Amino acid sequence: MTLHKIYSFILEKWNREAGYKQVILLAIPLILSTTSLAIQQFVDRMFLAWYSAEAIAATMPAGILNFTIINLFIGTAGYVGTFVAQYWGASHHRQIGPILWQGFYVAIIATIVHMALIPLAVPFFGLVGHSPEVQRLEIIYFQIICLGAGPAVAIAAIAGFFTGQGKTKIVMIVSVMGNIINVVLNYLLIFGHLGLPRLGVKGAAIATVISNIGAFVVFLALIFSPGHEAKYRILSGWRPNFALFTRLLRFGLPNGLQYFVIYMSVSVFILLVGRLGTIKLAATNIAFNINMLAFMPMMGFGMAVMILVGQYQGKGRPDLSEKSVYSGFHLTYIYMMGIAATYVLFPGFFLWPFSVKADPESFTSIKEIATVLLRFIAVYSLFDTMNIICSSGIKGAGDTRFVMLMTFFFSLLGLAIPTYLVLNVFNLGLYAAWAVITVYIVLLSFAFLARFLSGKWKTMRVIEKPKAIISDEMNT
Repeated sequence: MTLHKIYSFILEKWNREAGYKQVILLAIPLILSTTSLAIQQFVDRMFLAWYSAEAIAATMPAGILNFTIINLFIGTAGYVGTFVAQYWGASHHRQIGPILWQGFYVAIIATIVHMALIPLAVPFFGLVGHSPEVQRLEIIYFQIICLGAGPAVAIAAIAGFFTGQGKTKIVMIVSVMGNIINVVLNYLLIFGHLGLPRLGVKGAAIATVISNIGAFVVFLALIFSPGHEAKYRILSGWRPNFALFTRLLRFGLPNGLQYFVIYMSVSVFILLVGRLGTIKLAATNIAFNINMLAFMPMMGFGMAVMILVGQYQGKGRPDLSEKSVYSGFHLTYIYMMGIAATYVLFPGFFLWPFSVKADPESFTSIKEIATVLLRFIAVYSLFDTMNIICSSGIKGAGDTRFVMLMTFFFSLLGLAIPTYLVLNVFNLGLYAAWAVITVYIVLLSFAFLARFLSGKWKTMRVIEKPKAIISDEMNT
């Protein structure tokens, strides 16, 4: 193929509908938003690594456990975005307000559940088997961040309101603002600067809760701005709607369960690794946090693909839905190849921030282990691209149940149980456990690829039939 033909091919892919340009323009704000979150978490863990090895070892298990539970609700409420995308594509804008409120009701349920979990932290982490100091810090961190669950879930629903319409810049601005507040407060509260108390792990948790509340307040001001009521029924759509709430649960709950199962499996993985000792647990935590720098931008591409598929399914154009998935995959894979190469060739670049103020003696061992772990990440990240983009594409159409079932199957039989056997029965060590998680991601990615290629998702929609929607709007 000549250079001219290659150029023409890329140009055609760039300019066509559902092509590279459309995906990139939609994805860039989402990438910046998710990247800012990854950077915020990276910096938080870096501060905690500077504070103490016990602090970084404790916050990852406690944070992952909280993230596992809250993502059951965030995944459900966040699926409001797919409803909005399909309503938007079908030009049924007045159904958008009511579906947003159903997401708010999910946030209320999340608040109640997390309040009930606070007293359970002590017995749970007592069973895990980590060192006494790590256990103490895990309990503190988990109990405090549970207080921010309600705003975090509500934010997911409101973000879906904007992203479903393709208004991703608004989400980017608010998200970046919240993450900046988090980083600043972490620095001040962990180390006790500007006259504030030196709170360590407790300060990191408080900063997370405050930043969530701040972002939620800003989002509320935007969502209830003038003009939204007339077009979307933002105020008058507040009433509980059993049929619509049930529909959100039908499609959104499997989406939430997918995230719940994934993070539960990762939590089990980290908790089992924690029994190998603080050094190996700290190295694993640092490796996962570095991985977030690559994973979150991939999630931005996945969210863009999900939005486009939702909008095109609403318009009755599954052909364009399919093209948007391929466009997203090509772009994401090119990005991930570059990141994977840097993990292998320049691991010190990613590990250096953690070492700046850490104890040199203890961090030398952590660095040696984490360098090897980054090679595992480099391999499985290439397959994670296929995992994220293909699953996002079929979820944008409404195929959430399949995604949930495959995630549950592989997370249990391909990750949790094998990790337990490798570490507790056969005593094969840390690297064998990381080989397990690598194989798990490879298998899961091919399962989603097969489903996407089958085309079953092309006939799916999450919104009601047009006649039902029109009837509902006429009754308001």
